[in-house]
Amino acid sequence: MKLSDLKTGEKGVIVKVLGHGGFRKRIVEMGFIKGQIVEVLLNAPLRDPVKYKIMGYEVSLRHNEAAMIEIMSVEEARSIDKEKHTAGNNNDEEAVIDNNFNKEDEQEEPLEKKLHEAALKKRKKINVGLVGNPNCGKTSLFNYISGAHERVGNYSGVTVDAKEGHANFEGYEFNITDLPGTYSLSAYSPEELYVRKEIIDKTPDIIINVIDSSNMVRNLYLTTQLVDMNQRIICALNMYDEFEERGDKLNTDTLGRLFGVPMVPTVFRTGRGVKELFHRIINMYEDQDNTYRHIHINHGKDIEEGIDRVKELIQKDEQIRYKYSTRYLAIKLLEMDKDTEEFVNTLPNAKEVMETRDRESVRIKEEVKEDSETAIMNAKYGFINGALKEAEYETGDKQDTYQTTHVIDKIITNKYLGFPLFFLLLYVMFQVTFSIGQYPMDWIDAGVGMLGDWISTNIPEGPLKAMLVDGIIGGVGAVIVFLPQILILYAFISFMEDSGYMARAAFIMDKLMHKMGLHGKSFIPLIMGFGCNVPAIMATRTIESRRSRLITMLILPFMSCSARLPIYIMITSTFFALKYRSVIMISLYAIGIIMAIIMSRLFSKWLVKSEDVPFVMELPPYRFPTAKAIMRHTWEKGKQYLKKMGGIILVASIIIWALGYFPHNDDLTMQQQQEQSYIGRIGKTVEPVFRPQGFDWKLSVGLISGVGAKEIVASTMGVLYSGDETVADDSEADNAKYEYLYKKMSADGVTPLIAFCYLLFVLLYFPCLATIVAIKNESGSWKWALFTAFYTTAVAWFVSAAVYQIGLLFT
Repeated sequence: MKLSDLKTGEKGVIVKVLGHGGFRKRIVEMGFIKGQIVEVLLNAPLRDPVKYKIMGYEVSLRHNEAAMIEIMSVEEARSIDKEKHTAGNNNDEEAVIDNNFNKEDEQEEPLEKKLHEAALKKRKKINVGLVGNPNCGKTSLFNYISGAHERVGNYSGVTVDAKEGHANFEGYEFNITDLPGTYSLSAYSPEELYVRKEIIDKTPDIIINVIDSSNMVRNLYLTTQLVDMNQRIICALNMYDEFEERGDKLNTDTLGRLFGVPMVPTVFRTGRGVKELFHRIINMYEDQDNTYRHIHINHGKDIEEGIDRVKELIQKDEQIRYKYSTRYLAIKLLEMDKDTEEFVNTLPNAKEVMETRDRESVRIKEEVKEDSETAIMNAKYGFINGALKEAEYETGDKQDTYQTTHVIDKIITNKYLGFPLFFLLLYVMFQVTFSIGQYPMDWIDAGVGMLGDWISTNIPEGPLKAMLVDGIIGGVGAVIVFLPQILILYAFISFMEDSGYMARAAFIMDKLMHKMGLHGKSFIPLIMGFGCNVPAIMATRTIESRRSRLITMLILPFMSCSARLPIYIMITSTFFALKYRSVIMISLYAIGIIMAIIMSRLFSKWLVKSEDVPFVMELPPYRFPTAKAIMRHTWEKGKQYLKKMGGIILVASIIIWALGYFPHNDDLTMQQQQEQSYIGRIGKTVEPVFRPQGFDWKLSVGLISGVGAKEIVASTMGVLYSGDETVADDSEADNAKYEYLYKKMSADGVTPLIAFCYLLFVLLYFPCLATIVAIKNESGSWKWALFTAFYTTAVAWFVSAAVYQIGLLFT
């Protein structure tokens, strides 16, 4: 509850003051400190400002100022007191609440005491934001302290949204938000802008700035920008074990004093320093930390004069000060920050501010011989280098942490070996997925078959039995058997991400990406697309260029996601011999990549035109991921897949079954029943559209059902071809299910050529509605989302039709 919510005559007790440092300091100096009782005396005639009584004197605040002060009202305190008493009394007769709030002869002192106690309890909730460069270990800390299983990847852009977790330490509750990794707080990429807006709009109580100790200078640049924002910051010097092993030296106390920020050495991998870090957080939150102080980073006489002149004009609008540091806004304006310019243009004196900024920018360029943006960046790095020198920072040479990395890179990124090794890795990934994954797949398949047999034996004939066996078992069972292959595929992708290989893949692919009209960073989301298109599209936020970002989103559906895998396995296992299956699978992925290249070239030339940006991406040192981490990440994906089984695929399977079962006639054969059912009618209606591909009505229905989620295509085929209820039963032989499916499908005229064209269509048309919604969210427009849905479907239709018609010439 905020102070502005109290009505005249009501009382509350202050929990905390929100807002940035300058505003918070001014309010606290007026007496609005934690635990103080405040009473609303009266409102001005126009209801603003409001007069309050606090610490024995009267003071007025505007509504928007009072809205930045969190309080606890009498009613809230009474409710908490009641819950406490109720929880402490199990006997109803003894559950009499001796509540000082409810006494008619209540005295002022007990009321204030109760309010004070309740407010202090509520105050022990600390909102913490994790901010840092990519690869600094932010998400590792998030997982360590909150127990969450957030994705940790050794390359830029794994955390593509803010993730929230909770932890408890020494009686305090911590609400922790893991923000995306970013190198700065400029509006250069969506990630940077997102982090900046999260800090400004939600104003965490404390910001943990995670710093990679092996890259102090670069990481501290972000720290200088956080200092400009006048936030309460604690720096966690992470990977300090590597720092010490290399023989580096640093006086952390001196560095902390110079930045006005506590510096805590940590190793999140082992938990070293985490307790001390949280002790410092509590001390800072309670205003008991001796290191923390707000400093102004000196940018030099000429730049500081420009900052002061711009800041002086911004300060004329007092409303700004509640949310922003005016010095920070002035610096951003001199950096020509577009987002800040848009905000300042909403101010009453916007014209005067912008004219002054332009004049100062020209003056700075004349004085220091470089533009104001570059001059500010150089000044910050000058401050960082000076602070490190005073803190006796030295780089050791005991152990080169990059030595092993350099040796591996000579092989991995070799001009002749890089590409063959990459494609060999892909081949091994798919070969292991299908060979090793076949064993657990057979076990699950046998279990599904046994369940179907048991239901068939113990439940009488009728719609319920048909729904359970043909709808749920036949549909969901046809998809759930592919869980082992999906887990293996994600394990490989997790290993490549966590080890740092994925960044090297982007490095060696940059030239090819550039020829496609894309940025080298586009390769990472494209590879992620082989797992799932939705997070891959969200990962395009790491691409600074809007042009490359948009084109990457448009071609991502051609990256064959794991949801298509059950269809591939079902069709290839049914129509192709074991020795050809890996080749067929590789060809599908290769065709998807080729189509992505072609469409990317077309889009970059004709559809999306804008400036490109330089290829700048960190290549972190190789780190061997732990088996526990890979298993945890893989299982998280497996859980998502299982949830999908119990959600959309279960519902869709029942709907597909119902459309195939009704209207029902027991006198008809299964084939006749299917043809006269609702689904048969739908299939026959759209069948002419797919005649150039050779698809019959059953295959056509499968494609339509796959709009919701691609796994539904496999479950639809499982339902449509489960006439004698043995489609999920392979007890007779390992391949009995596929032999049965081949018998059924070939009887309907489906040939290996048609089967391959069907796979092409599934490969090329958009994967699911979730992907389309993700494109809309990331592009900011339904235009691009709908365009993706239509153009990918058109490409799928033309390619599959062309392959079928050409194939007929050779058969």
